[in-house]
Amino acid sequence: MRNLVTGGAGFLGSHIVDKLMESNEEVICIDNLYTGTKRNIVKWFNSPYFEFIRHDITEPIQLEVDRIWHLACPASPVHYQSNPIKTAKISFLGTYNMLGLAKRVGAQFLLASTSEVYGDPEINPQHESYKGNVNTIGPRSCYDEGKRIAETLCFDYKRMHNLDIKIARIFNTYGERMLPKDGRVVSNFICQALKGNPLTIYGDGSQTRSFCYVDDLIKGLILLMNSSHSGPINLGNPNEFEIIELANKIKNLINPNIVTVNKKLPEDDPLQRKPDIKKAKEFLNWEPKINLDIGLIKTIKYFQDIYL
Repeated sequence: MRNLVTGGAGFLGSHIVDKLMESNEEVICIDNLYTGTKRNIVKWFNSPYFEFIRHDITEPIQLEVDRIWHLACPASPVHYQSNPIKTAKISFLGTYNMLGLAKRVGAQFLLASTSEVYGDPEINPQHESYKGNVNTIGPRSCYDEGKRIAETLCFDYKRMHNLDIKIARIFNTYGERMLPKDGRVVSNFICQALKGNPLTIYGDGSQTRSFCYVDDLIKGLILLMNSSHSGPINLGNPNEFEIIELANKIKNLINPNIVTVNKKLPEDDPLQRKPDIKKAKEFLNWEPKINLDIGLIKTIKYFQDIYL
């Protein structure tokens, strides 16, 4: 198989690249390095089966590939809100260009969508049939609505051109290769704790998230690509934690004496996030195996190595 991984130098994309290369497949990695870094993929540069192309997928590109893993898009609030118009362009034009490429060469296509398509949900847990509660004009809408139109494009290509598409709705994922300043709660807390700074909690900390370790998530994506199921399908850890619980876990693992500070909850920040993964269990025989305590220890070790 010749695989194209968009966003392949990023957090999740580089882990996909690793798994494909370790399986002796050919990989073309496309990334404009806005949030990705060559450090994540440099170990493959001397391999004859790997190629890196610095390219912005809002511009078309012609390649010959069998599978497209479409992960290119800034996924943390800090990055996608820094240039919301660019984020919307990546979600629409980038997905449009990659679907056009898949149609031309007959490639399988996997879209890394997001739990953000559910917005601030009115039901818990969120299952794939839930249509969401999204603010179309808020500061997060460039990403939330961007991913929703990306899903729409995928299914229109499936209906009109019989394209083999798969859509994964990815819930909060953490682990090695997260960026220290990406604004996600796990990396925020770990980096603040390692520096001895107070942990910043937005709101009162009672809002919930479900945290999936990156290795589990990558296995789910690979199973989905290899399946006959188009999705959308939720991939995430169904164990739900309040943000204050996460803060206490990280404090206890790094420095129990660190204090917390509370700040105003950002606009449209969801109060609940928990995946219903019945479909993933049924169609992919997948569920997360790594619990939060073990995953946090691995992730803390990664950030300790960065700072030391």
